[in-house]
Amino acid sequence: MTQQPLHQPDLEKQRAAMEKLDFLIGTWFGESHVQRGAGDPTTLAQTEEVRYKLDGLLLVIGGMGRTQEDQTPVLQALGIISYDDATGSYRIRTWNDGRYLESDVQLLGDGRSLRWGFGVGEIRSSSLLQIDKEGQWTEIAELMIGS
Repeated sequence: MTQQPLHQPDLEKQRAAMEKLDFLIGTWFGESHVQRGAGDPTTLAQTEEVRYKLDGLLLVIGGMGRTQEDQTPVLQALGIISYDDATGSYRIRTWNDGRYLESDVQLLGDGRSLRWGFGVGEIRSSSLLQIDKEGQWTEIAELMIGS
């Protein structure tokens, strides 16, 4: 039996792909709305901090949403985006509320938007993150259960 050679990562190709995500770098803050179950959505003071790590090979996104009344943390999330030069695709791994997921990420044609999602059983999710023309961070996530 012959063994296939291991893929040797092309770090420059990875860094070049990751540089396309520069539009996310910074500290972002504003108001967000979270719907969890029945009832009215919760309005949060949301902060997102986005930085490169490992000399530009990883993009780390840390989010914190606090109630506006007493600053109680309600939503805490961490995401790490990387680029796989062997497949030519971005990947994200995120953590939130004691759970994690991994997903493909698509950099959309406008160069200022990302889309990702996941499916588990009857649960499907779709998220769109974009920086609009005015430089505002917007993120819309939809969760579908069953039909």
